[in-house]
Amino acid sequence: MSDELNMLGESLKEVFSDKVVSLENKLGELTLVVGSSDMLGVFTQLRDESKFHFEQLIDICGIDYSSYGSDVCEGGAYLDNGSPNQFKQRFAAVYHLLSVEHNMRLRVRVFAPDDAMPTLNSAIEIWPSANWFEREAFDLYGIIFLGHPDLRRLLTDYGFVGNPFRKDFPLSGNVEMRYDAEQRRVIYQPVTVEPREITPRIVREEKYSRH
Repeated sequence: MSDELNMLGESLKEVFSDKVVSLENKLGELTLVVGSSDMLGVFTQLRDESKFHFEQLIDICGIDYSSYGSDVCEGGAYLDNGSPNQFKQRFAAVYHLLSVEHNMRLRVRVFAPDDAMPTLNSAIEIWPSANWFEREAFDLYGIIFLGHPDLRRLLTDYGFVGNPFRKDFPLSGNVEMRYDAEQRRVIYQPVTVEPREITPRIVREEKYSRH
């Protein structure tokens, strides 16, 4: 498989020479990084070019790189510990592609250029399966996919505040929901669970899990 990966990598560099931000072959997997302005053109070629033919989109994952590599946390949220971060932008979407014809997989990472309002173009017109994947990334990370026909929350409640997979989101949340017997309806109230801090594995005492 390594020879096939090397051939795929060379083909990607040849076809997308001016669009490749980076291309990494690690642990038997290729990761291609392209700019947000080039993503739809690159995706279309990856689907249609006979040498690629990535006809299936398997998954889209959102990522928050705000405290990437940090082991410092406060109130249950990981903080920037001042260590150098190789990524300039905070949010990215990672697309997992499959070519059944060539029995190959490819990971494509696209960074949202604006941290305050992360936006990317929707890939629904290229792979319809992007629909719910993009809704999930919107719900959990707050990434907005321009051109999505029905960009609504998918996993959280209608009145949910914030994006729970962002690094600065508190583990206990902002509000909690319960059924009120007197009012006979579901109500929202301030969180009653005390924030807990996750202890990084590197500073745990020996046999921590047995306590």
